Amino acid sequence: MTGNFEDQTKRTMDGIKQTFDAAGASFKDVVHMFVFRARLQMGDIGRASWVINRRNDTEVRMMFHIPGLTTSVLLIAILSLSSSLAIGADDYPSRPIKLMVGASPGGTTDTMARAIAPPLASSLGRPVLVENRPGAGGNLAADAVAKAAPDGYTLLVSFTSHTINATLYPKLPFDPVTDFTPISMIATVPSLLVGNPALPAQDLAALIALAKAKPDALSIAIGGIGSSLHLAGEQLKLMADIRILNVPYKGTAPALTDVLGGQVDMMFISLVTGTAQVRAGKLRAYGVTSAQRQPSFPDLPAIGEIVQGFESTAWFGVFGPANLPADITNRLNAAIVAAMTNPGMREQLQNEGAMPVGNSATEFAAFVRDDVQRWAPIVKQSGARPD
Repeated sequence: MTGNFEDQTKRTMDGIKQTFDAAGASFKDVVHMFVFRARLQMGDIGRASWVINRRNDTEVRMMFHIPGLTTSVLLIAILSLSSSLAIGADDYPSRPIKLMVGASPGGTTDTMARAIAPPLASSLGRPVLVENRPGAGGNLAADAVAKAAPDGYTLLVSFTSHTINATLYPKLPFDPVTDFTPISMIATVPSLLVGNPALPAQDLAALIALAKAKPDALSIAIGGIGSSLHLAGEQLKLMADIRILNVPYKGTAPALTDVLGGQVDMMFISLVTGTAQVRAGKLRAYGVTSAQRQPSFPDLPAIGEIVQGFESTAWFGVFGPANLPADITNRLNAAIVAAMTNPGMREQLQNEGAMPVGNSATEFAAFVRDDVQRWAPIVKQSGARPD
């Protein structure tokens, strides 16, 4: 019985190869697409067909007839063949790559994705498209990538909330660590504590003194519950021993609008997003969240100069689904690292307040694991709950 089953499987494997050759298709390419994209259609015993979207995006139906063929024989043959192949980066990429962003256009994560898309496209020789899928603190985009085929065509550009959400959301549909392949960190970006110019406090020391004198009289806008900017505010209140009223918003843009309009007193905002408003005099900057002062604002103190030990910096990076083949991961990593070491790209990001990184996939993976642990006690202590 076993011998007959093995014979049927071998005949099926040979028949599949002959069918691919007759169709003029690359066997490795078609098996890869079959595993992730094909629609198998079994007929009577001995007949089968499947439809595969090939590289030119035209529909191809492959049909064959092998005596004794059953679904189980066919699937075992396909798995045997696919496991014997090194489906990897030698022909990758063969079509456009999509960067999923879990934030609206115009935010810092979106800015980072659109900054790296052109150099990645140039390096990889295929279009790199940015798709925004905001919502649930970035989890909608992350979930889409976690469930995507690990073929290198659907990637995630995420940020600090990726590791914060591991603690913030009690029931995520994915694991932020094990369901992704970290590829490389793009950059780190500090934030600014900014306020409406009508506030009487002219500097951070005066702002803290005002908050101490009038507990809960001042207000701070929160662009996203549980975001790194929200937690920066909680960290400041805790370390400076002050009480400021939280005013939550669904996004940075509406929060910024109300701070500019004076409806809310202050907010933490990414250096990338807030620099123009500060330079235009529409916002007053009280401090930067990085450990040291920023070259773009040499006269602006680091908050840690006034509140000892304070530091909060956001990071942005690229992920693939879990089990992304190592050679594809390495090729993507090399393209990102090359972009981050390009003088023009570095200057562009630095002018926007970002510090380019471009580390290895191994380094980024270790960082992500550690960052989940770093944020866990801060999230719990803040009492933050998802929107």
